[in-house]
Formats: sequence, structure tokens, C-alpha cells
Amino acid sequence: MRLAQPQKRQPAESIIPMINVVFLLLIFFLMTAQIAPPAPFEVDPPASESDARPEGEMVLHVDAEGRYGFREHAGGDEVLAALKAAMPPCPEPCAAPAPLQIRVDAGLPAPKLAALMAKLPEAGIRRAEIVTAVR
Repeated sequence: MRLAQPQKRQPAESIIPMINVVFLLLIFFLMTAQIAPPAPFEVDPPASESDARPEGEMVLHVDAEGRYGFREHAGGDEVLAALKAAMPPCPEPCAAPAPLQIRVDAGLPAPKLAALMAKLPEAGIRRAEIVTAVR
């Protein structure tokens, strides 16, 4: 009588190295991602043919009625006060500071935009860019 010898099983592949790689990638992407705060309200930016990317990190939203929004603040001139408080200090002479991004609704009348631009130096804004949409 011949007894069959048990066949040797192949050792199971360990998934621990794969789990380690996945966690390392997760940590990498979480550390390098820039999480943008939500917009205080939606705006429909004016169209342009330029594909230039805005430079600044701070964003001021302006809707079609002329209401301002910055981070969690929405309304009128109190938003400009919050914007002034959020501006990083710049020693004199200041190197070129990062510009403020202004996301304006396309329906905003030009005189209201001009009035906003006149108020920006009072809030300590030296450079500003109006963000447009490429269409």
C-alpha cells in the first residue's frame, strides 16, 4: 500500500507590502495636496481668450449685485476688513507680493468693479488679478 505524500503548498503571497505602499501613497498625496476653502457663493466669470493661470492664493469673490465674499465672510466692507487682516505682513521695501485673485461675476456693472478697485489699496492690496474663464 502506497500512501500519497501530501503535496507541499505554495506559501501565500503576503499583501502587507502592498498595503504599506498604499498607505505611503495616501500620506504623500495628503501632505502635498492643497485643499482650497469653498467659495462663499458661485460666480460666473467673464470670458476671455487668455489661458494665463492666476498667481495668488487669496481669493475675493464678487457677485453680480456687488456683494463681496472672502473665505467664510460675505457681505460688504466688513469683507475688506477681513481681507486686510488676512494679508501677510510685508516689510518695506516689499518685494512683489502675491496678487489677490478677484473672481468677478460677468454680470457685475463696471462702475461697481471700479469702486471695488478703488477700495483695495485701503485694504493693503498692492496687486490684484481678475480671474476670467477661457471659452
